[in-house]
Amino acid sequence: MERLPSGTRRLAAQLRSEIPSTLLWEVLTDYEHLDQFIPNLTSSVLVHREGETVRLQQEGSQKLLGLRFSAQVLLELNEFRPDWVLRFSMLKGDFRRFEGSWQIRDLPDGSSLLYELTVQGCLGMPIGLIEERLRDDLSSNLRAVEAEARRRFNS
Repeated sequence: MERLPSGTRRLAAQLRSEIPSTLLWEVLTDYEHLDQFIPNLTSSVLVHREGETVRLQQEGSQKLLGLRFSAQVLLELNEFRPDWVLRFSMLKGDFRRFEGSWQIRDLPDGSSLLYELTVQGCLGMPIGLIEERLRDDLSSNLRAVEAEARRRFNS
């Protein structure tokens, strides 16, 4: 985790897996079902698609310090399938900044999945309190994508 000015955090997490790149990509771009396997994502709705550009309305929710915290975002995603890169940025939502990417790389024995996120909370959002939660969420999201890919691979 990198601490940037104005309460902005840049995070990255990577996972290595024997799952083929094509299957990881299929899971990542299954936009209308992401809420079925990504922890704390309560809804994911495909709003618009034009070529490789996608708009998603998403809502996440989780408990923090005994309180329920939820956030909504309208994301624009750009798919770069030849490079296995999916970039996203918030068009509007409950953060001042929310952007990043998913990147898949072929390895001799499978693939790697890298998730990068830059987030800046809205005014009054205690970013320091949610830092650990953000870090945990990145890792659990990677594991959830891999688990869903593994489930599809084995069925």
